[in-house]
Amino acid sequence: MERKQFIRTLSFLAFSGPMALISCKKDDIDLTSEIGTDTTIDSTCTVTPSETEGPFPTKSPASYVRSDIRKGDGLGVEMAALITIASVKNSCSPLAGALVDIWHCDVDGNYSQYGGTQMQPANCQSVNWFRGRQTTDSNGLVTFNTIFPGWYQSRATHIHVHIYDATGKSLLVTQIAFQDSLSIDVNTNGSKYGYTKGTSGYTYNSRDNVFGDGVEKQMSTVTGSMAEGLEMKVTLRVNT
Repeated sequence: MERKQFIRTLSFLAFSGPMALISCKKDDIDLTSEIGTDTTIDSTCTVTPSETEGPFPTKSPASYVRSDIRKGDGLGVEMAALITIASVKNSCSPLAGALVDIWHCDVDGNYSQYGGTQMQPANCQSVNWFRGRQTTDSNGLVTFNTIFPGWYQSRATHIHVHIYDATGKSLLVTQIAFQDSLSIDVNTNGSKYGYTKGTSGYTYNSRDNVFGDGVEKQMSTVTGSMAEGLEMKVTLRVNT
């Protein structure tokens, strides 16, 4: 897969404004001085790579359609996820009216709606946290209130995404990536937010079984700090 005309961008800058999220316990760690750029981002007008869908989402109950997908346990570094959908066949203009589903794990690496394994405890089956659906606005944008995801064995930090058109036709299944340095910092310095696993055994993007072939088209840009909250931005491009 061709990936050219890479545009290098900072993955972590000082976040200057307050975020419209419910506050939880804060600290004074500013990640700006600790996080650097470690992956280039390809912003060319080409389709975002497709990836495996699982752990699969569920379209019910009705509360799945929501922008605030937090678990409600006060754990995790707060993060606003701003996802823009662009149409490759229309010169990467914003795609309005698209349905965007996202889902990701909690600080411990567990998914809701799953059970029966060490990674996904049985008590997660009857809940649907960190899962949600929104419809893109005229700017092709959806926003979710969530947390910075945890991680689990063999995978780098990621968010699953499934994009549909207004009729429900599938347009793209993919995943959003995060800079390795950011993931390491949060899991090293974020114990008061619930990130207690540390980084022993963490899988870097280059060795991830999904991202190992390159993450430039799926890499997010994150600003802010653990103390003030994070803002993640990414543009995903669909073949429509």
